[in-house]
Amino acid sequence: MTTRRDDRVLPETRALAIFIVPFLVAAFGLYLFPTHTDWFAWPVKPTMTPLIMGAGYISGAYFFTRVAVGRQWHRVHLGFLPITAFTIFEAIATLRNLDPFDHGRVAFWVWVVLYAITPVLVPLAWLRNRATDPGTLEPVDLYVPRRVRTILTAAGLVQCAVAAVLLISPSTMIDIWPWKLTPLSAGVLGGWFALPGVVALMMAIDGRWSAIRITLASQAIGLVLILVGVARAWDEFDTSNVVTYLFVGGLALLLAGLLSLVTYTRGLQRRARDERPQAVAGVHGVR
Repeated sequence: MTTRRDDRVLPETRALAIFIVPFLVAAFGLYLFPTHTDWFAWPVKPTMTPLIMGAGYISGAYFFTRVAVGRQWHRVHLGFLPITAFTIFEAIATLRNLDPFDHGRVAFWVWVVLYAITPVLVPLAWLRNRATDPGTLEPVDLYVPRRVRTILTAAGLVQCAVAAVLLISPSTMIDIWPWKLTPLSAGVLGGWFALPGVVALMMAIDGRWSAIRITLASQAIGLVLILVGVARAWDEFDTSNVVTYLFVGGLALLLAGLLSLVTYTRGLQRRARDERPQAVAGVHGVR
């Protein structure tokens, strides 16, 4: 039977989101208590690594909460393939580095089960639910300008490249990284670079502002918390390493870019509302 393109969030997608959220909220403990990770699947050190992980998990909790309560699939669909990429990275990093894990902890087995099933369940939910997306714009919606989408593509490719090196050749990154990494933490961090990288690529591909907003907000939450985390863990950074400043500057630039995109797009929307119906018709006709 053909699924109607009514933009609904399917019950199984909503159920998956509801299932995932509590685990993400619990993992936010890494951010709240980055120096006390003895409850986690492995002792995550130094504190900058759990700060990044915790920030990412709570931004994911925000995203999946929006999925759970949302009514329109196209507003959340952009997050599913990036999260798939993230879970695949985490699964590979786990399989390649089992020794550092504390196999006697419940958290280890929760970690293993989650990263065994989510690389399958998340893309399946996307494949099933994508048939409901009408592929159209909302009223007074717009496509992000092509030049902005070009910038998103470039930023996404850079982040994906960093992610790939962190996973494939952790020793390369361990030698130059601003704080101490292990092969396991390098691979895990690779997932946290792959996720926003694929997000940027998905935003560039889809282009609808209504489809971008929620995933963009989730990314902004994570970036703000990571920048706060940098301040909290600054003593762990090698201040003589130029990569330190590339890392911090890159985060700040990404956050500024996201906020600028929000401001710019909202300005275009206000102009479209003021000039309806002629302007709205023009915006809808240009991609």
